[in-house]
Amino acid sequence: MKGVVLAGGSGTRLHPLTRITNKHLLPIYDRPMISYAIEALVQADITDIMLVTGGTHAGEFLRLLGNGHEYGIERLFYAYQERPGGIAEALGLAERFAADDPVLVILADNIVERGIAGMVQRFGAQEAGARILLTEERDPAHLRHLGVPRFGADGRIERIVEKPEDPPSTYAVTGIYCYAPDVFQVIETLEPSGRGELEITDVNNFYVEQGQMAFDVLEGFWGDAGESIDAYYAVNDFVRAHGANKG
Repeated sequence: MKGVVLAGGSGTRLHPLTRITNKHLLPIYDRPMISYAIEALVQADITDIMLVTGGTHAGEFLRLLGNGHEYGIERLFYAYQERPGGIAEALGLAERFAADDPVLVILADNIVERGIAGMVQRFGAQEAGARILLTEERDPAHLRHLGVPRFGADGRIERIVEKPEDPPSTYAVTGIYCYAPDVFQVIETLEPSGRGELEITDVNNFYVEQGQMAFDVLEGFWGDAGESIDAYYAVNDFVRAHGANKG
């Protein structure tokens, strides 16, 4: 399995901090935010990684990461997203890198208390389709800003609803996904959403409709450090007190 770390976006929700750098290079406790996503992949024995970024600060990732060996990466590749075209479009840039291998995709502002090796192992046994990581979120106001799964009577996901006014469950989709190699063919079929982007929720719902979507529920803390200034400092406080990517 190969890893794809998505570190693009304009970072408007973290202005003015992101006027001078990419949000994924901001510090979380004692090191740059992006290092936590890389650490999560390496701990799961994923050491062939592509970093997808964009904007005016893309070169700073090369200065920080270099060839990746210092971080436990065997081979590190870079791709540049020319415009904010959505998570699915950014993933599509990794098609030649992935070749015929499955991929784990992580948004670089996602910070987890527990590692993701178990999810990776279970997806390896799955052999096809997709697997996503959910987190329990009991605050309806927060759920209205996230992707929320609706479950059927059999306990399987029957739809993922993006930013629902009336959340269909108390679970949210984190920014950590596993996909079979055919995900790139799925991306080619997508139409831009109303905001002009290729949405990862549409990718996930494709696999839901095919009956090929599995999920894990995260144990411990999950935070999206790029969600808002308040969320950024909340993630900082948690990592300072409790750490991240623990086994």
